[in-house]
Amino acid sequence: MYALVESESVTKIFSYPKGFNLGDIQYPSDIFIKWSTEEKEAIGIYEIVFDNSNKKDEKWYINTNQSFDFADGVVTASYGTATPKAHADTLWTQQDSDDGDLPSDKEVGDVKVEGLKTQLIRTLKQQVAGILADTDWYITRNAEKTTAIPSAISTHRDAVRTKQASMETAITNATDTPALETLYTYTEQDDGTVTRPLGELPTLES
Repeated sequence: MYALVESESVTKIFSYPKGFNLGDIQYPSDIFIKWSTEEKEAIGIYEIVFDNSNKKDEKWYINTNQSFDFADGVVTASYGTATPKAHADTLWTQQDSDDGDLPSDKEVGDVKVEGLKTQLIRTLKQQVAGILADTDWYITRNAEKTTAIPSAISTHRDAVRTKQASMETAITNATDTPALETLYTYTEQDDGTVTRPLGELPTLES
């Protein structure tokens, strides 16, 4: 990406090479490729340097739009301070009702906007359902034919549910969005393994 700098200020951003007018002169798009850095900068065209130090994972944060600044002969694109996404649900309040904003199918105290915790726990439940579905046929066969469920299958299913409960507790007890992010962040351990504080759902050994 390039920027046009006029009177020490960024006046135009070029996401891709294209022709443009500058004063009474029309420049073709190929100057971005054919001209040297010095030739482009002589007419105010600078390649943008990206500063992503403030950019955060969009799963957990809302990033600002980029701002473009020119200083010391360099155009820099940077982000402002990211805002953590809400970790808890936002609820409909009595004030919403008094203001006439409460939908007819909602009551005070109902969820207005789901927070990350609700979303993450729902995803976890879906993952657990998918894992258990792989061995549901043992349960169906037992119900229909009274064929015994192998102990390894019962142990596995119990382990999945136990781990699910502990993971849900960890998510629920997280105090804020950074704490949730930490639960899901993988780091390398001393033994070379890569793990996350939340842990993993058990898998069935073949």
